Amino acid sequence: MYSPETTKYLIHLTLQTEGVVDKPDVVGAIFGQTEGLLGEDLDLRDLQRTGRVGRIDVQITTRRGETKGEILISSSLDRAETALLASSLETIDRVGPCTARMKVDRIEDIRVTKRRRIVERAKELLLEDFDEGTINSDDLLDEVREVIRIEKLELLGEEKVHAGPNVMASDAIILVEGRADVINLLRYGIKNAVAVEGTNVPQIIIDLCSQKTATTLLDGDRGGELILRELLQIAEIDFVAYCPRGKSVEEMSRKEIVKALRNKVPVEVVADHIPGEGTAGQPPARTTAGTREVLEDERPSQQQKTGREGGQKTPPTLGEHMADVRDRRIARFLSSDYAVLLESNATDLEGALQTLGGDVEGVVVDRVVDQKLLDQIGGKNLEFVAARDFKGIIKRPLSIRLIKIG
Repeated sequence: MYSPETTKYLIHLTLQTEGVVDKPDVVGAIFGQTEGLLGEDLDLRDLQRTGRVGRIDVQITTRRGETKGEILISSSLDRAETALLASSLETIDRVGPCTARMKVDRIEDIRVTKRRRIVERAKELLLEDFDEGTINSDDLLDEVREVIRIEKLELLGEEKVHAGPNVMASDAIILVEGRADVINLLRYGIKNAVAVEGTNVPQIIIDLCSQKTATTLLDGDRGGELILRELLQIAEIDFVAYCPRGKSVEEMSRKEIVKALRNKVPVEVVADHIPGEGTAGQPPARTTAGTREVLEDERPSQQQKTGREGGQKTPPTLGEHMADVRDRRIARFLSSDYAVLLESNATDLEGALQTLGGDVEGVVVDRVVDQKLLDQIGGKNLEFVAARDFKGIIKRPLSIRLIKIG
């Protein structure tokens, strides 16, 4: 029996008859008109029986009284024998009752075709499927360091919340949402972060907040706002740091994390203005004096002011700006790094809003903000508004943080 794996050559023939014929007529003509033509050793029937020639594949179509088509015959004979067999097929001049013409179109070397496919596939494998052989030392170090960071994670309390290695020993903690956030802070050397693990705040978190200075750094989305609202109701939070809106803490870069923590604000100035319906609930009792002390501590010293005026690099903080505008009846429009883009009289805030460009992050103003003014500010796509107070606010844009100067 013929095996396709032994095929060396494929004979391609074209057929044309002056009349209508069927496949059996073509096959019969091939066997009948080549019988005994090349001797016993190359008799087509014997070659098929011994598996040296494959089946005869006939593909024909009939149109307008003529039949045309292609015939394929596979061979495992050598080159000379295959060529001799192919040439004998061109002697066929009748198929059934019709005059016919059969011609060898080409003899395909199957091994060459296979080699070509092998080479093309080898090129694809070489370009696409090999692992990169180059070694990047930084990647190897990062991979090793990542393992160390994960091993440093601790599990605290019965709830087994994820925390950095310094949480219990430190006087201050940073509350984040999950394990990935703790790992990201560890990546940048911050080892006192602890994961809240959702809105169902574990008891260990509440206990830690009562013993240590607690700062929240939650994702800049709806989930982060909900967790902050719950924390303000049940835990003693001291400061709130803000992740960029729409971003998660695990995605923050070192610069973004340091900036967020440096510009944290006392909880008293945000507790009544957390996004959501109604108030977010009151945090544990604190005094207004305590708030003012924190802000006074953040007021720039004379040395810092002199340094800025002299061109030295001492970047301002949001707390410093809030302390500076208090009781001065001024408004400051700030960039993303809290540089002053425009300063105006607080009573001229509406007019100043009309001149704003697209690089303003927020505004700090020493006046009361009502619903009408907040609507105007909301149309400028600012991230935050820090004001002396907010009155008559019924509808607030969810994209704006409201911060009370105090």
